[in-house]
Amino acid sequence: MRDPYEVLGVGRDASPDEIKAAFRKMAAKHHPDRNPDDPGAQDRFKEINGAYQLLSDPQKRAMFDRFGAAGVGAAGAAPGNPFQGFPGGFPGGVPFDISDFASNIPMDGILGDLLGRIGIRGNDRGDLRKELQITLEEAAFGAEKELAYDRIEVCGDCAGSGSRSGAGTKTCPQCNGRGRVRMQQPLLPIVMERDCTKCGGRGHIVVDPCLTCKGEGLVTRTRTIVVTIPPGVEDGAARLVARGGNVPRADRGPGDLELIITIQPHPFFRREQDDLLTAVTVTFPQACIGADVLVPTLDGKGKLRVPPGTQPGSLLRIKNKGMPRQGGGRGDQLVEIRVEVPASLTPRARELLDGLAAELGAPPEQPAHGPPSKGASAATAQSEPSFFSKVKNFFGGSS
Repeated sequence: MRDPYEVLGVGRDASPDEIKAAFRKMAAKHHPDRNPDDPGAQDRFKEINGAYQLLSDPQKRAMFDRFGAAGVGAAGAAPGNPFQGFPGGFPGGVPFDISDFASNIPMDGILGDLLGRIGIRGNDRGDLRKELQITLEEAAFGAEKELAYDRIEVCGDCAGSGSRSGAGTKTCPQCNGRGRVRMQQPLLPIVMERDCTKCGGRGHIVVDPCLTCKGEGLVTRTRTIVVTIPPGVEDGAARLVARGGNVPRADRGPGDLELIITIQPHPFFRREQDDLLTAVTVTFPQACIGADVLVPTLDGKGKLRVPPGTQPGSLLRIKNKGMPRQGGGRGDQLVEIRVEVPASLTPRARELLDGLAAELGAPPEQPAHGPPSKGASAATAQSEPSFFSKVKNFFGGSS
């Protein structure tokens, strides 16, 4: 487990707002949808989300600050006895359940190598993780989304026994029906328990397997759930559906389902924390003398006053038309003004512009500002027609 402060790039004295801002920046940078050619983006995004989940919880953060990874990795761990809170304690009470022990300790260190050599792996609790895609409008106003996914459940035909109706089972000869086996290793001065590998921890062996589940007692089925999306949810946020995961074994309950919220890119809105950024094109006369223009908002069509003398690239603000804030209210919508230059002129228009040019006079000599950024003009030329065609469609084709 990496230091969550290091993952988010913040100091240990960072405020909740600073942690939240760092998470948004990192999540946007490393989101898998924005890095389709980077195979490591998914893992980095998960690490960033995990770090934020820890540091945004005051209790978890306090435990981490005091005890480090042990404070959040093992419930009840305390200084001087990092294994306190595991069944039986360590190394006091023996034997103890090694599956619980292994599931709370990272299995990629020295201990993981040691347990792996003697055939012990981390316990599968049946937890699942799925991505839930939503639109920007659903993120802004909240929604109820249906999600269909496959999960492992108890076989209904044999009720999880693995045997056909009326057929019996026999006691497992390896564990004598306990489903657990004890083992003593010279490397560790303790007796350890784990699931019996012969019967899978069930204590019995199927004589006549169920035709549906082939004796496993478990089948894969598609489940559909309805997920409530709260207003103002952030991209990369996680929601937990208790007992929505897989059933790891017929005699155990299902694990949890973790949903990672992914907000789809919008055709003409870009989110900047609680604000929304869009653009609108005005004519040269409108920019000079001012005008009321229609702009798209999340609430539908809105009217924006363009002041006289507005310069290209100016940002105009429409208050309370952004994303909902956690503490109440909404952010703002920022509208970038772009001035349309006609590609062709009628003779009358040319005559009028010549007269305007003569009236205004020649502009003073301007100093050089350096070349534009590489690819800027090409990107603008390619993106604007597509963007404004979408805006036009938003208004039903009206100009």
